[in-house]
Amino acid sequence: MNATPPRMDKAIIPARPAQRAKAPAPAPQPSPAAPALSEAANETYIQLTRTVERLHRRFLDVLRAEITRLGIHDINAVQALMMCNLEGRELAVRDLVERGYYLGSNVSYNLKQLVEAGYCEQERSTRDKRSRRIVLTKKGQDLCERLAELEKRHATTLFANCTSKEDPEVALRILRQIERSWSDYLRYQDV
Repeated sequence: MNATPPRMDKAIIPARPAQRAKAPAPAPQPSPAAPALSEAANETYIQLTRTVERLHRRFLDVLRAEITRLGIHDINAVQALMMCNLEGRELAVRDLVERGYYLGSNVSYNLKQLVEAGYCEQERSTRDKRSRRIVLTKKGQDLCERLAELEKRHATTLFANCTSKEDPEVALRILRQIERSWSDYLRYQDV
């Protein structure tokens, strides 16, 4: 036999027991006592979710009409909304993305347009050179103030036409429940 002896120049390291990855938290389960969803309730849910999408588009139309009325033609409604969501604070670009307002590629393009038009300034973070921080300029702050006045007028009209003071609060609560439900679904779904 011409067997080669095993090499002994490397230390033999005993195998470690396999480490288990942490399992994700279990998805929230409907309570066992929850009644079956009626056809009417299912239809209401469908209409609510479709209305949310239409409301977003309609709100962008309102912003577009207002910035046009103000004679502003160098930015679009999405960019105006992005500025208003900064709320006068200095934010990192990733914070806008993480909040779920925008997709990453759209943020970069829209911020570039806002900087070029003079509504925002972009600065590199002093701690992390890869990170950029966004702050409104005086021009951007002035536009956001005018758009906030528009929102106040719309809120006044909305509340004046409600049958009770609780109507908008109930609507907001339901919309937040939908948002939470969708977030839980995305976080806990089986992939």
